[in-house]
Amino acid sequence: MSDRFTNGMDVRRSVLGEAHVARAEAAKTPFDEPFQTLITEGAWGNVWASDRITRRERSMLTLALLAALGNFEEIAMHIRATARTGASKEDVMEAFQHVAIYAGVPRANQALKIAKQTYAEMERADEAAQS
Repeated sequence: MSDRFTNGMDVRRSVLGEAHVARAEAAKTPFDEPFQTLITEGAWGNVWASDRITRRERSMLTLALLAALGNFEEIAMHIRATARTGASKEDVMEAFQHVAIYAGVPRANQALKIAKQTYAEMERADEAAQS
């Protein structure tokens, strides 16, 4: 494996969590392995690995772009990642307000709906873990 792949896996685990990455790796097949390598090296080993902006800022940008482009299926995953990137609920709200103004209220509204549901799930999981 390349250094960028290895670094990408480290960053991916750091941002998304070990459990998420383990599930994704277990679901990988020979058919989608080239795609998984591409996103591990490109997205995680290059873009997310860069230190030019913080992971908090990158998290906010990612959520805004996902919402603006209507890629709602990845919003919950990246909301969960905010626990590790340092992006607060207030940061996420600011990002989605930008989406509302520059990309449309319906997309921001859908993203907020997903975020609220995901935060509630995260809070329930935290409460259960503390019991």
